[in-house]
Amino acid sequence: MEDVLEVLERPLDAAEPVVALDERPVVLHDNARPPIAMRPGRTKRLDYEYVRGGTANVFCIVEPKAGRHYSHATANRKGPAFAGAMRRIARAYPKAKTIHVIFDNLNTHCEGSLIKAFGPKRGAKLWKRFTIHYTPKHASWLDPAEIEASALARECLGRDRISTLAELTRRTDAWNERRHRERRVINWTFTRTDARKCFGYRRRSATSASKH
Repeated sequence: MEDVLEVLERPLDAAEPVVALDERPVVLHDNARPPIAMRPGRTKRLDYEYVRGGTANVFCIVEPKAGRHYSHATANRKGPAFAGAMRRIARAYPKAKTIHVIFDNLNTHCEGSLIKAFGPKRGAKLWKRFTIHYTPKHASWLDPAEIEASALARECLGRDRISTLAELTRRTDAWNERRHRERRVINWTFTRTDARKCFGYRRRSATSASKH
């Protein structure tokens, strides 16, 4: 927890950007019957029955302090899709000394996913571009990308029925482009000092830590 909070407290630094990533599963639904069109004095109506069209995924990716956004839809959240998301992040920061990335402990969040997708040499080289910060188990709320995922649910998905990956992709891309253009930042306020007060522990000294 302290590692994640420490990196979130750092000032904005183009040489070492701090990026957060999280996955958002999306269930695809289509209408079982055609909607009844809106007309004067009556709103558009949808039948409660729907046809399930499988699932898809949105990688919610944000640089909180800079308001840079790279969220995008994929067919799933498997290793190759994660590798593609990491490559997208790396290409957004070609001059960075290292890219700090925060995400949870999902089994695909590892160097092996990049190696399987791009081969041993390219995968390992890409992984070295990052400094990884895993959130603790049961503490994914420490990931600012969860805030991005919440905004996606409210502002992009809403209660609409989205039937295909192509439609999800169009909507997500348009939403992400708008947030990126507006430089919508995430003002993360929970600090290490707050954590110590909240959970009732003290910061260990360097000497004490070295003994453990």
